[in-house]
Amino acid sequence: MDLPDGLQLRLAAPADADAIQALMTASVAAIFPAFYDPEQTASGLRYIGVLDLTLVEDGTYFLIEAPDGALAACGGWSRRDKLFNGAQVTGVEARLLDPATEPARVRAMFVHGDWTRRGLGTRILEACEDAARAEGFTELALMATMPGLQLYRSWGFGDEQPQELPMPDGVLVPGVAMSRRVT
Repeated sequence: MDLPDGLQLRLAAPADADAIQALMTASVAAIFPAFYDPEQTASGLRYIGVLDLTLVEDGTYFLIEAPDGALAACGGWSRRDKLFNGAQVTGVEARLLDPATEPARVRAMFVHGDWTRRGLGTRILEACEDAARAEGFTELALMATMPGLQLYRSWGFGDEQPQELPMPDGVLVPGVAMSRRVT
């Protein structure tokens, strides 16, 4: 899939961390209020919209950059046993998944409010699937927040399991566990 308006897909680098964090914060602040109450949105800002540098360091995190250098979208996948930001830290998050028996994780998908509904999330999902397939994974799994549910359904994620995700501050944020075979 080609990107519109001169946008470019690339892997994130550690030097991008501040710009990624700014994009995540802007995305949650702009989009979450249409799906979540103020308390859930505030908790999402603190715990969901936070960069996990491991994704960048592992070379599994993608950016879509506008011609002016601003970030329009970000997202990635992981070969590690962590399904989403905000999950309680248990110590297993660094464990590498077995591609033969476990799904790769799609993680931390965010689109700037000015760039929604232009295929950017789809392009990142394609890049994630291609990279996970190259490492032998046959399935993808994710924890969708409500803003991403339509995208993931349209891209073939199913086996929906609605959940109330407990954030570290005690706030429950509705999410949906989903999976998809790598094609």
